[in-house]
Amino acid sequence: MLVALLLLLALSNAVKTYGQEGEGQCDLKPTLDPRPHSVSIKEFGAVGDGKTLNTIAFQNAIFYLKSFADKGGAQLYVPPGKWLTGSFNLTSHLTLFLEKGAVIIGSQDPSHWEVVEPLPSYGRGTEVPGGRYQSLINGYMLHNVVITGNNGTIDGMGPVWWERFTSNSLNHSRPHLVEFIASDYVVVSNLTFLNAPAYSIHPVYCSYVHIQNVSISAPPESPYTVGIVPDSSDGVCIEDCTIVMGYDAIGLKSGWDEYGIAYGRPTANVHIRHANLKATSGACLAFGSDMSGGISNILVDHVHLYNSHSGIEFRTTRGRGGYMKEIVISDVEMENIYVAFAATGHCGSHPDDRFDPNALPYLNQITLQDVSGTNITIAGNLTGIQEAPFTNICLSNITLSINSASPISWECSNVSGFSESVLPEPCPDLKNSSNSSSSCFSLLGQIGKTAVL
Repeated sequence: MLVALLLLLALSNAVKTYGQEGEGQCDLKPTLDPRPHSVSIKEFGAVGDGKTLNTIAFQNAIFYLKSFADKGGAQLYVPPGKWLTGSFNLTSHLTLFLEKGAVIIGSQDPSHWEVVEPLPSYGRGTEVPGGRYQSLINGYMLHNVVITGNNGTIDGMGPVWWERFTSNSLNHSRPHLVEFIASDYVVVSNLTFLNAPAYSIHPVYCSYVHIQNVSISAPPESPYTVGIVPDSSDGVCIEDCTIVMGYDAIGLKSGWDEYGIAYGRPTANVHIRHANLKATSGACLAFGSDMSGGISNILVDHVHLYNSHSGIEFRTTRGRGGYMKEIVISDVEMENIYVAFAATGHCGSHPDDRFDPNALPYLNQITLQDVSGTNITIAGNLTGIQEAPFTNICLSNITLSINSASPISWECSNVSGFSESVLPEPCPDLKNSSNSSSSCFSLLGQIGKTAVL
């Protein structure tokens, strides 16, 4: 981490950081200096009438700006208007800036979205075997790239994709709004994301990603839409975000069964703070179920979770392998949540019949502390795997107001841990030995030390 942060401090003139000793990942705030070169998308023939297809204009503009990579980089300015486009790729040392009133609109014609190979850590499309539709805005093996603006909007026009998903008429897996693959020093800020076909922001195999002050939404009926998905990525900060989605608000992932195990890249060193999250049918904070590369060293603090099915949920199943460990979640406010805390070892499907049923996932050292909740139906539903129980689940200073509809406040099986000052009183499985208590406090020190490095 020390080397990583020294590199972060040495970013090019487009992305600088500052922070005081003792601050965490999200306290190393990027400041965006103007690029020395800037052009408007209109200079490349784009028309912002919401009807003209501007894919070639975006492609040509970015191809031109690529020549400024060694001259301090460049900015592509998108003025007010409705800019219809198919999928397009960014380049390194680029800022894509959306002015207030600028809306990039995804075409509803699938032929305007390129079909690409599946991600290697998934082995196939997650929804349909084979390839997948490329995301609307893409970055592949990029360095120092920014998507920002004066609260401009990126609209994926999701309903046409949601209908194809629910009617089983997709030819390929749905696209995302923004995806960065194998890129580093990425900033996404000060924008609104609407109606993603699937995910809104998907950094995968990335390092040093800062997502700040974005608003992301899709309607409650949108199937399996997710806000931000750090996937086999490290050094990620998500802060000051408002996310309202049909399924999960934030989902951490790291690959699918044998493909994720073989790729072997975890999601690690992630900091999430100051977020307002709503997930109609899923979880505000979801870990897994695709976690075969591992998820570790996650810090979440000062989040507000509301009007959702689940507050915080850990998902895995036999055949996943991998691990979820060293996760600290604190300073949480919950309102109108059906299940406050959930963990299951029986969630998710498999990409094919080549997975190893003996690849058992490992869940250990999960700390939840300083949580208050009102109108909660079930405090916790924690169901581990008999051959691989969930261990060292640590709960402290948690007060949940359970509503009258609750059949039972806690349900636990194949789990163990420690609890202190928790109401309603948790399962006996979570009131175990002092060894669990020691592990909890050790984890708190370890996560804090990592944040300071």
